[in-house]
Amino acid sequence: MARLLLGVTGGIAAYKAVELARLAIKAGHAVRAVQTPASEHFLGRATLEGITGAPVLVSEFEPDPARGAYPGESLPDHAPISHLALVQRADIYLIAPASANTLAKLAHGQADNLLSTAALAADCPVVVAPAMNDRMYRHAATQANLELLQARGVVVVAPGDGELASRGEHGIGRLAEPAELLDVCQSLLARGLAPESWRGRRVLVTAGGTREPIDSVRYIGNRSSGRMGIALAARAAARGAQVTLVAANLAVDPPAGVRTLEVQTAEELLEVCRREFPAADVLLMAAAVADFRPARPAEVKLKKDSGPPEPIELAATDDVLTTLSAERRAGQVLVGFAAEHGQGAVEYGRRKLEGKGLDAVIVNDISRADIGFDAGDNEVVIVTAHHQRRVRRAAKELVAGEVLDEVDRIWQGERKEGSGGGAPASPSRGARV
Repeated sequence: MARLLLGVTGGIAAYKAVELARLAIKAGHAVRAVQTPASEHFLGRATLEGITGAPVLVSEFEPDPARGAYPGESLPDHAPISHLALVQRADIYLIAPASANTLAKLAHGQADNLLSTAALAADCPVVVAPAMNDRMYRHAATQANLELLQARGVVVVAPGDGELASRGEHGIGRLAEPAELLDVCQSLLARGLAPESWRGRRVLVTAGGTREPIDSVRYIGNRSSGRMGIALAARAAARGAQVTLVAANLAVDPPAGVRTLEVQTAEELLEVCRREFPAADVLLMAAAVADFRPARPAEVKLKKDSGPPEPIELAATDDVLTTLSAERRAGQVLVGFAAEHGQGAVEYGRRKLEGKGLDAVIVNDISRADIGFDAGDNEVVIVTAHHQRRVRRAAKELVAGEVLDEVDRIWQGERKEGSGGGAPASPSRGARV
């Protein structure tokens, strides 16, 4: 999907670059890596070569057997200058871990190795992820260097706070986790690939799973972590949309910079969505909303020593999507999600599409342990009135991009001719967030 150049500097956190490369490749990106000589004390180049399937370069003077090509590309017919070719072809350059020494070099334009020379020649977005001892990170020189880099447009992914490499030491300086680094890169890539496509659109996303109280402690719930909805919100924001995320008991943090409204129950989710929906251009209903709730929840905790409680009588919850669909205005796009188990999932999704008056339904099979609930990957079938399309297993961030691309097609009228709320109108224009 994109060409990612990964720069690795000297530090114990270099081992995380291996997982980062693996995740990026799994997400469909082509990865090349460069290392500083110091990094080889912590990570041998053969490891990254095995993961990326491409030569790893350390010196700007060594020839590149791949001639600057990324995995999956044809080799050029001539041998280019390695420190220029790799970054010239890259869509994004991520330096992780970035040592204090390398940050100082980058801040002051020093280019005395392949990694720093490539950074100086980069036209693509450059991301640095510092990792070092907390005293080094907090030093005024390091902070000044980071401020200078940010002022020049370099994206800095702040380190975490926790246990450090030195035994018994704790503080800020831990390299951000590989999944977080990949998410930052993919958000930047999304902006670069479609910088204007969602500018000013108002997007309402629901994520997570509702909890319906049995008593003051227990509840009826589901396994939804909210990862798919969060991926949708992050991708929509990266494309320039004004995003509101209605979050029901998320297992992971919401994306930074996205307006988030927290709810617990299906009733609360419906109330918030009905309030926010009129202003939305697109609704992405990824939350797993309970179909039933205890009709008479106890106000206190039910005690075990009192014996089994009376059978719990269930009452149906209001159907959020059906309610919102009935209130839609012309031009709004409604996308539902159907988490189904085993055979007949797509057929059910199509019935949901027609019965609720939706523009698209995203169907995934939760009988598979490797996708869906609480997994980093998903595989879905996108169902609309005129076609269905399978998105093969991929990271949820990439699946989210495919869903947004489908919304674009619906918006442009390529797949839809005015069913439900009428033909889509042109998106409103407003401030980018």
